[in-house]
Amino acid sequence: MAFENFPVAEEPQHPATQPPKRNFRSLLTGGLIVALLGTWGYIIYDKNQTKETIQQKDTVIATSTSQRDQLQKELEDATMQYDMIKTSSANMVHSKDSVINKRDRDIADKQKKIKDLLERAKTDKSLLAEADTLIGSLKNDIEGYKTSIEQLEGQKLVLTQEKETAIKQRDKVNQDYDSAKKVLEEKEAMIDIGSTLQATDFSITGIKNRNNGGEKETNTARRVDKLRIAFDLAENRIAQTGTKDLYVSITAPDGTPVSGGGTFKSRDGVDIIYTQKVTVNYIQGQRQAVNFDWQKNNPFQIGDYKIQIYHNGFKIGEGVIPLKKGGLFS
Repeated sequence: MAFENFPVAEEPQHPATQPPKRNFRSLLTGGLIVALLGTWGYIIYDKNQTKETIQQKDTVIATSTSQRDQLQKELEDATMQYDMIKTSSANMVHSKDSVINKRDRDIADKQKKIKDLLERAKTDKSLLAEADTLIGSLKNDIEGYKTSIEQLEGQKLVLTQEKETAIKQRDKVNQDYDSAKKVLEEKEAMIDIGSTLQATDFSITGIKNRNNGGEKETNTARRVDKLRIAFDLAENRIAQTGTKDLYVSITAPDGTPVSGGGTFKSRDGVDIIYTQKVTVNYIQGQRQAVNFDWQKNNPFQIGDYKIQIYHNGFKIGEGVIPLKKGGLFS
């Protein structure tokens, strides 16, 4: 600032008043300079403060972004670990148990909530802190899930081993049972075969009925009305006391089986025509006589009639009676 001197009327100089005028100018000039310097200082200070605030905000944003990215990476790592555990346990029973199912639901809910927090967080430290806490809890849940899976796998292994052991024991029992059953069946078969009766001492006689009710023995074919068949059942200590069915099969002289009763199967599986079935009350261990008559509606043929006795599917004896033609007065 410039100051100009203008001519003024000379006055008598008063030494006492002149110094204050110089001091006032100096003070005014100094004050203006100080004010100017203060203004520029404040501007520079304010600019520095603004720059520092921006830098702090940038630092906060950068820090928040870095923390968010770190949390995002931890979430991805935890999710990957969880997926690997689920994949490795895919061969287990899908139904699992209630504990596993609940952990699945809890983990899925936390994953969803953490993703939502990270999407909304940006620079919100409270949301990031909440997400950080949930990720820690999620990791614990995944470890617990892994432990539960391992326990189930261990239980499955034990059950598998127990099942294999039970199967082996069952197979051994079945094998022993089959062996015992086979032995028992063989013994029963032997007993069954051993209980088959035997017919001996056959006696076959032709009988003619008299008009007076009497009977007469004859071997002339045209005079025979019936055949009287007799034999003994030998002692058998295996056969139980009780009724026994004997099948009588008679073959005519021309080789034709004489029907009348039906058929039965032999031990060889062959169907055999039987003529008559005779039921006897057998007593164990005793010799027993059997006799019965067989009568036919048409005349007897000339030749040999063969009588075979069957019991228990086996032929147990047979006898033959020859019938002759006979003479005029026979």
